Amino acid sequence: MHRMIPVVSFLVMACFYLSSISLYAGGTGEPGTGDADTVMVTDSLGRTVEIPENPLHVICSGAGCLRLLVYLQAHDRVTAVDDMEKSRPKFEARPYALANPRLEEYPLFGEFRGHDNPELILGLDPQPDIIFKTFAQMGFNPDELQAKTGIPVVVLEYGDLAGSREKLYGSLRLMGRIMHKDERAEELINFFDDVINDLDARTSGLREEDKASCYIGGIAFKGPLGLQSTEPAYPPFLFTNAKNVARDYGRDPDGQLAHADIAKEKIVEWDPEYILIDLSTVQSGEAAGALYELRNDAVYRTLTAVRQGRVFGVLPYNWYTQNFGSILADAYFIGKVLYPDRFADIVPEEKADEIYTFLVGGPVFDRMNGLFQNLVFKKLSLED
Repeated sequence: MHRMIPVVSFLVMACFYLSSISLYAGGTGEPGTGDADTVMVTDSLGRTVEIPENPLHVICSGAGCLRLLVYLQAHDRVTAVDDMEKSRPKFEARPYALANPRLEEYPLFGEFRGHDNPELILGLDPQPDIIFKTFAQMGFNPDELQAKTGIPVVVLEYGDLAGSREKLYGSLRLMGRIMHKDERAEELINFFDDVINDLDARTSGLREEDKASCYIGGIAFKGPLGLQSTEPAYPPFLFTNAKNVARDYGRDPDGQLAHADIAKEKIVEWDPEYILIDLSTVQSGEAAGALYELRNDAVYRTLTAVRQGRVFGVLPYNWYTQNFGSILADAYFIGKVLYPDRFADIVPEEKADEIYTFLVGGPVFDRMNGLFQNLVFKKLSLED
């Protein structure tokens, strides 16, 4: 009997320990066990946050945050939105918003890019159980917001589909685990990987000398910009193994490829055989932007792509940060332009809607194309 006491004590302590373990999802999304009421998560900043085990109401703060929730098919639990969702400008390039117009009907909790309003949040009915937040360095500090509202704030790393893909995947898994959408998170990750692998399989093996040179201009960066605005690590070029003349041109202080503004003289020196125009540039109006520059600047009119009619319009890359669905759709179109024989089975407009339907719940290509003057996936006329 005396020999049994230590065993029983050990079992009791073990049960107590196991019952106290909370869920730690963080960057790995590894499961744990929590009690019936709350669990603990480690967010993308390494913060340990106690959250309800079954959140019924959430808000999404920061660029792209609500996009991820829509991808996870959990946007039915949104209780309020920021003012980006409440506005309907002349141009709209967020597929998740077009496919889910009811999002604009929710109450307001703050301004866009994470400038939250604690007073508005505290006045919401029902109150959010969790505040998800991307780009924590912008807007309201997550720790201060949590202290002011008493609502747990979970920070997500938005990531991208290129060099920071694992950060994106970690956030999808973390948000998916919190919202009990683990299976959907894995479906999304598999979908992204399958599409990127398909693009690579279609275009790998080409000799460098057989590739046509190309350039993407007009990419928005906190607003519309002209031809000199580009992305050296533009994912559609990476995924299709294209010869991007601006590749490796710009790097941030950490040595990572970053958004760049290219000197006009450099673009002329490169003289790309194909030019892609990010149609976010049309927001600049008729007397500005990349199209205006190509039509009216005598220097640009000497470019090979302009003279030979190889300038095409593509879907906006950034619109409240990166549009992952549009990035993939643009990659298929660019692949078909650069290597038509390898994309003979692809109809870019149909492929775009296939991607959008999976990610945001419906086909929205025609609506976006109409908003951007029906220039998407078209050879652009550069006549005055």
